[in-house]
Amino acid sequence: MKTDSLLKNINPIKNWAEKYSEIRNHSVEICRPLEIEDYVVQPIVDVSPPKWHLGHTTWFFETFILQPHFPGYEVYDPEYNFVFNSYYETIGARVIRTDRGNLSRPSVSDVFKYREYVDEKMNRFLQSGYLTESLESLLELGLNHEQQHQELLLTDIKYILGHNPLFPPYKKESISKKESVGDSEMLRFSEGVYEIGFKGEGFCFDNELGRHKVYLNDFQISSQLVTNQEYLEFINAGGYQDFRHWHAEGWDWVKENEAKSPLYWHFIDDKWMHYTLHGLQEIDWEEAVCHINFFEASAFASWKGKRLPTEAEWEVASDCFDWGQRWEWTNSAYLPYPGFKKEVGAVGEYNGKFMVNQTVLRGGSVATPVGHSRNTYRNFFPTNMQWQFTGIRLGQ
Repeated sequence: MKTDSLLKNINPIKNWAEKYSEIRNHSVEICRPLEIEDYVVQPIVDVSPPKWHLGHTTWFFETFILQPHFPGYEVYDPEYNFVFNSYYETIGARVIRTDRGNLSRPSVSDVFKYREYVDEKMNRFLQSGYLTESLESLLELGLNHEQQHQELLLTDIKYILGHNPLFPPYKKESISKKESVGDSEMLRFSEGVYEIGFKGEGFCFDNELGRHKVYLNDFQISSQLVTNQEYLEFINAGGYQDFRHWHAEGWDWVKENEAKSPLYWHFIDDKWMHYTLHGLQEIDWEEAVCHINFFEASAFASWKGKRLPTEAEWEVASDCFDWGQRWEWTNSAYLPYPGFKKEVGAVGEYNGKFMVNQTVLRGGSVATPVGHSRNTYRNFFPTNMQWQFTGIRLGQ
């Protein structure tokens, strides 16, 4: 399986076994506060049960590294390819996404045994002479793939527990320090030709490659994210009742879902509360608003007389503001960069086939693993998605 054009790794990691163990153990740590019952729940199609995430990331290493490249490797369970394949048509049939929550078997303990089995084989593989330079790129893709699922684990766990009528906390203590948004100003950038796309050493995904020039008109971008207080003003001003600020599809979404506020906001006893990973709490109005979909972000921007920045504007300006609290919606469709080519084989299904009907987010969030963010990272989701840790930065 050729992967050289899929990702870039000019500065390879020397101790792969240590890095592998560190990342794999972190997935287990994320799940440690869960009860057994939490591992199987799937409230909506977009949320996968934590048990499935743990199995799928393990399947990736078994399928793409151990089976084809470790002589004598014996598959843990032939049925797991059907259970834990996500969307790789090249690999074969799979459980449809809506049925992941119906998988009471394999059990949680079976999945952890599967992880232990594959991890033991991977550690032997990484200390053998079979790890070639070309396979190092594939291994690093697998590790970054696991980090993506670590973020999805947190978002999915929050959705699972946040839709439990008891609002149970994931952890009683906060998983991150509170970060209030400071005073905001509009940063100005002159028209001109700029370059965007990945450049330099280290890992990136294939959708970041193809550094190229873009022409930008004069533009402005906010130095800070939109706060809960600012978004409350939009709600109180009737923002969810005024069609003028919404895309037609967004207005349909508002009516169909009777949307009135961001995901996890609840008006209880004349007080706005929201569900957090450490339980139901009063909203901190100085924090950046979170769990906003593209429709809501665009409507808020319209109400403010502004707009969302394009992904090129965001990347050009990103050195001038702090980012990483929220995935930030842009006004850019998820499309290939110049020269993009899908890789042959299963790994070629990683990004390219999703370049339609998706909108680009930039930055990262409090749920993003340390070291997994960069200002060229192109995340993407459909316009109606709220469950990710998304926020708003205004442009003009």
